[in-house]
Amino acid sequence: MHHTKDILESLSFIQSRTDMKPTVGIILGSGLGPFADTLENAVHIPYSEIPHFAKSEAVGHANELVIGTIAGKNVVAMKGRFHYYEGFSLDQVTFPVRLMKALGVEKLIITNACGAVNTEFNPGDLMIITDHINLTANNPLIGPNNPELGVRFLDVSEVYNKELRQTIKDVATEQGVSVREGVYAWWTGPTYETPAEIRMIRTLGADAVGMSTVPEALVAHHSQIKTVGISCLTNMACGILEQPLSHDEVIETAEKVKATFLKLVTGVIERF
Repeated sequence: MHHTKDILESLSFIQSRTDMKPTVGIILGSGLGPFADTLENAVHIPYSEIPHFAKSEAVGHANELVIGTIAGKNVVAMKGRFHYYEGFSLDQVTFPVRLMKALGVEKLIITNACGAVNTEFNPGDLMIITDHINLTANNPLIGPNNPELGVRFLDVSEVYNKELRQTIKDVATEQGVSVREGVYAWWTGPTYETPAEIRMIRTLGADAVGMSTVPEALVAHHSQIKTVGISCLTNMACGILEQPLSHDEVIETAEKVKATFLKLVTGVIERF
């Protein structure tokens, strides 16, 4: 359970570093951190300095909170996230979302780099998340509920806000960017899935699979933050192609689509 006292301590620390009040938040997945470098008048705060923050050891994550402006909006960006597979509790994984809510964030974009399960998709595609499947047998809201933060029993019929999803589609159309839509499956990691597991995941109805996003999205929804998810499909999931998977491929593909991703997200934030 997240404690109000801890959130307020983190909030007080951030407010001692900047008086900017962000209304848009973004969580940047593997290889997608360069977006934070486009923020103007930015304040960079290492996670290690923020009370109650964890520190990710994942490759491609810079471990800093960046608060600045872009497209006329005040934005707080997580340049690197915490993963369940690193051994963090789900309270630690999702604590930054609670801080974003306290800072004044009303809309949140969650991004990730993940594998394509749908064989009609291709590495380098961007996918708007329409829904998710939780394959981890865990949930960040398990445990005592803090009623100051949200309800005990949460309706999750629309975790990924339809209005924000439409905004992404509209901006993508205007920019000439092709985007997919699909269901994201959350896998614990750190191993990639086996070919048999990918066949199961496809049968269950998922179009992509990754090791993040779902816990943050659930806590954001619990916090009444309008949330949308964008996946960068960096590879075909295990067993689809006759080649092994590697994190280097994830980072390499994310780098190739960086310019498209930056332009799309900037346009979406401007439309917000």
